[in-house]
Amino acid sequence: MLQKLELELKSRGYSKKTIKSYMFHVSCFIEQLGNSPTHEEIQNYFVNLAEKSDPQSVNLRISAVKFFFRNVLDRELQLNFMKRPKKIPEVLTKEETIAILNEIKNAKHRLLIETIYGCGLRVSEATTLKKQDLRFDENILMVRQAKGRKDRFVMLPKSIASRLKSYLDARVDDNAYVFDSNRGGRLTTSTIQKIMKNAVKKVGIKKNVHPHTLRHSYATHLLENGTDIRIIQRLLGHNDVRTTEIYTHISNALIKTVNSPLDFLELDANKPQ
Repeated sequence: MLQKLELELKSRGYSKKTIKSYMFHVSCFIEQLGNSPTHEEIQNYFVNLAEKSDPQSVNLRISAVKFFFRNVLDRELQLNFMKRPKKIPEVLTKEETIAILNEIKNAKHRLLIETIYGCGLRVSEATTLKKQDLRFDENILMVRQAKGRKDRFVMLPKSIASRLKSYLDARVDDNAYVFDSNRGGRLTTSTIQKIMKNAVKKVGIKKNVHPHTLRHSYATHLLENGTDIRIIQRLLGHNDVRTTEIYTHISNALIKTVNSPLDFLELDANKPQ
C-alpha cells in the first residue's frame, strides 16, 4: 500500500520533501491503527496527537492520511482539520533591519541576507537560487518551482544588483548556485540560520528573529511604503490575498498614523479635581 501511495504522490508531481513527509506520516498511522480503523479510532488518534503537537503539524498528518484514504484506499475520510491559532508574525523595523545588515561583515553572507530581505525570499528559495535566475538587464529575479510548485518573478533591488553581478563575475568555479558553499554545492538552511542568529545577537534585538522574519519584514515594509496588497501577493507567491492580508494587521508604522477617536473630542483641558 505504501508503494502505491508513493506512486500516486509522484504521478501528481508532489515534491520530494512532501512525498517523504506523507510517506512517514502514513506509515506511522498504519503502524498504530492498521489498514481498517474505525472513524472513532482515527479521531482519537489525531486528538491525541493534538495534545502533544501544534495544530499545523497535526494538519499536515491529517492531509497525508486523507490523501492515502482517497487515492489508495478509495475512501473519503470525513475529518476536520485542527483550528490553528491566529498568530501575528514577528517583523523587524526598518532600523532593526539596517542594524542586522550592517553587522554582517562577510561580503557573501551580507549579500545573501540582503537578497532574502530585498526579494522577500523563503530560505529554501535563496539556497536553490541559480545564476541563470538573475536577469540583471531587466532587474528581476526568477524564483523557480517555489512552494506549490510555482514560478514567480520579483524585482532585483538596484542597491545590490551591481554587487551581485561583481560577486558572480569574480567567481572562477562552474557552480550553478548563486550562494555556493566552500565545500561545493550550495549553502544550507542551517548556515543561513546561524548567520542571522549571530547578527541578531550582536545587535541586541530581543525579538524572536529567524531568516523567515526577513520575508515578513519585506512584505510589511512594502505595505508601509504604499505598495498595493495585490502586488505584494504576487511578489510573495500567495494563492489567496487573504494570506497576504495578515500584513495589514502587523504594520506598526501604519497604526501610528491613525489618530485615536479620543483625540477628536473637544474635552475640557482642566483635569478633574
